Amino acid sequence: MGRNSQNRTFFQGPKLSNSTEIEDVLGYRFSDKALLETALTHSSAAGAHIYSNERLEFLGDRVLGIVIADILYNRFEDEDEGSLARRFAGLTSRDAIAEVAGNLEIEKFVEMSPADDATSERGRLSLLADTVEAILGAMFLDGGLDCAASFIKSHWEKMVDANINPPKDAKTELQEWTQAKGLGLPEYKIVEQSGPDHAPIFKIEVKIPNYEKHSGSGSSRRSAEMEAAKAFLETTLEATPEITKAKNNQGEAK
Repeated sequence: MGRNSQNRTFFQGPKLSNSTEIEDVLGYRFSDKALLETALTHSSAAGAHIYSNERLEFLGDRVLGIVIADILYNRFEDEDEGSLARRFAGLTSRDAIAEVAGNLEIEKFVEMSPADDATSERGRLSLLADTVEAILGAMFLDGGLDCAASFIKSHWEKMVDANINPPKDAKTELQEWTQAKGLGLPEYKIVEQSGPDHAPIFKIEVKIPNYEKHSGSGSSRRSAEMEAAKAFLETTLEATPEITKAKNNQGEAK
């Protein structure tokens, strides 16, 4: 899923009339095709008699969480809770889920209003990640946890194996950097909350003295804080050589 594709048109697939192609991609046959169709329907394409995938996304997020937690618990028997939590955060992050979506080319199957098609790369990745979570929720309802778990184990296996050492999440990395520079702890603040009660979207801003504020959005406060920290690190990393130096020093010290 390249980043040079911002001029392409996304999320304007036709109404699902033949599920065979997407089912071939997923490696799973749905008994209830309506669940699959709903999973692929973004809220912008929903209407009075058409349900969006938001509820399935909510469910799929929990399904992914329990399966990944089980994989990590059994795979890394000697690691403590903190190390497992860092692995978990990385494997259930927006970027990790969007990577799976990109590998499967899920984007061409998503039903979305053309008016909402123009979106940033960050927003596009969030939409793809949300769709994968909705598909997981649909698989769980259609075939049970084992079906969803089989899909997750198949498509997350390489990412699990790639992280031989527990990664640091963006919040931890940012906190270590600010404390090393004597800036204290980053301050996180909710600046906006939208969406329905069952699927809220939080926008959170991170504030660090003498630096520009950065924000991130997510379906929970934790995920939004993580996105805000990541946005700060990604933006400031390029403009502030000290961050790169600090990261390199951390690596040498290990």
